[in-house]
Amino acid sequence: MFIVRPIEKKDLNQLYQLAGKARAGLTTLPYNKKLLADKITDSLNSFSKNTKRPGNEKYLFVLENTKTGRLVGTCGIVAEIGDDLPSYTYKIKTALKKSNLLGVEKEIQYLKLKKDYNGPSEIGTLFLDPSMRQKGCGRLLALSRYLLIAQYPKRFKPTIIAELRGVLDKKDHSPFWNAVCKHFFVVDFKKADLMVMHDKSFIEELIPRHPIYIPVLPKNVQATIGQVHKNTRPALNLLKQEGFSFLNEVDIFEAGPVLGAKIKSIRTVKKSQMFKVLDIAEHIKEGDDYLIANVTTLKSFRVTVDKIVLTKQGVIISRNAAKAIKVSKGQEVRIVTPKG
Repeated sequence: MFIVRPIEKKDLNQLYQLAGKARAGLTTLPYNKKLLADKITDSLNSFSKNTKRPGNEKYLFVLENTKTGRLVGTCGIVAEIGDDLPSYTYKIKTALKKSNLLGVEKEIQYLKLKKDYNGPSEIGTLFLDPSMRQKGCGRLLALSRYLLIAQYPKRFKPTIIAELRGVLDKKDHSPFWNAVCKHFFVVDFKKADLMVMHDKSFIEELIPRHPIYIPVLPKNVQATIGQVHKNTRPALNLLKQEGFSFLNEVDIFEAGPVLGAKIKSIRTVKKSQMFKVLDIAEHIKEGDDYLIANVTTLKSFRVTVDKIVLTKQGVIISRNAAKAIKVSKGQEVRIVTPKG
């Protein structure tokens, strides 16, 4: 059985191994043990923090095979982007150019730098071990976060965004970076990606403030703006199913799309419900699969997927599910179907 749970200190080595499989473009999962240890510390502090309003909390989760103890995925939530350091994106805008003399009127798209302080919440750091794809684990990993948000909405902003990996070539090079950013930052893409985890001040100092007109870029580069990495397409589709839409913003390094949604409109948040555990059965062979979450406290948060017996009075869950998410008869759980 697989569960999603808050990350713990003991997970560092396995998280490091996962980061090594992520390759370039996933800025929030650096292949650097010290940075990962810092992220674990931030998450532990966030889960321990007694607050009812979003701040600089950064929650990190792992997907664990309970039979083997192996970690096969990770994901996270940032309560408020720009709380401690500003967040940067390019906004895609349109300028209308008109000449009465020539009788020409033309719309031209350009990229305008956007700097956010105290912005929305953000989901990210979504990575699943390649060996576990196509097995339903990615959906469990991605949707689990919304159950935490549904239970503790005051810890997050009303709007939430997701910044997706942009297009990279076979050598993990970004066409957008090579055409635009490398002329200003004078470091390679991978190094800049890692530097963001330490200090973002170099972005403020070096990034051009003037609009970048999209038509002057090479055609192959234009085609990557707002597009996702091939491995990120399933995540993009899942976000759309949950109610996210493109915000006409892209990442400043590799031009991956930024999607957003109102938290109250996210399918998993809207459809999830609290039910009392009426009984725990040895096995449940028939019925629909549900995400089942222990949301009794923030630290006890656990999510798995299993068949349940659902009645008006409550739910019956299997012994394996109860053990996995650490719930007992009489407790309440939050449930939702994995698909709409």
